[in-house]
Amino acid sequence: MRIAAILAETAHRPWALPPSPWAVAMRWTDLLFAHWPVSVKDVAGTLPEGLEVDTYDGVAWLGIVPFRMEEVRLRGSPVLPGNHHFLEMNVRTYVREPISGHTGVYFFSLDTNNPLAAVAARAWYHLPYFWARMQIDTHGRTIFYSSRRLFSGTRAALRLEYCGAGHERALPPAERGTLEYFLTERYALFTHFGARLIRADIQHRKWILEPGEAVFSDLSIAAAQGIALPGTSPLLHFAEVQDIVAWPPRTIPG
Repeated sequence: MRIAAILAETAHRPWALPPSPWAVAMRWTDLLFAHWPVSVKDVAGTLPEGLEVDTYDGVAWLGIVPFRMEEVRLRGSPVLPGNHHFLEMNVRTYVREPISGHTGVYFFSLDTNNPLAAVAARAWYHLPYFWARMQIDTHGRTIFYSSRRLFSGTRAALRLEYCGAGHERALPPAERGTLEYFLTERYALFTHFGARLIRADIQHRKWILEPGEAVFSDLSIAAAQGIALPGTSPLLHFAEVQDIVAWPPRTIPG
């Protein structure tokens, strides 16, 4: 019922697609958006052919996003025991496909403690998933999160504690044209397989964002992707929960 409500509420949007039995439904919880402004040139040099950097006021952004992944299943199918709850953390930026003008997320990496999910996502979506040793603990409102990539020649880790300001202090829904909308209201992801550019569309309600707080003790995950973070504090937002429907990937005609 929850997924059906999302599809009904968002069906009028221009990026909405017809229902598919191969769509993946999931719930994200305890999510932190940590964003830094970064060099457009540095980001552009990491993108596959066919994508360009999407900027806000001429600035590129890099996001590090840790969260819990829950209730993962094919739309209309039961949750698979043992593989539906796990941790994930992604490093991302924002891109534009210049021919269509469509915008979305481009992932530099996605780390998870579920090796089966990593293998499946690499095979189906061609996303750069990695297996990591991860842990999350909650004490009151504070979340302690750690991740260290396994079988990597370069240290790729994230360790931090974070929290939101509380639901009662949630921000108004982000409006188009604001930085919060640019960073969070994204309804497609782009990846590639060889020379083929691939897109997958996503549907969800608007994010309910809270101002976030975080203390980082290890941010080597960014350097592992070849991206240098500035010495400034990140822009932080917290989201308690979001239900997502991800459509199957499709090749963009070249």
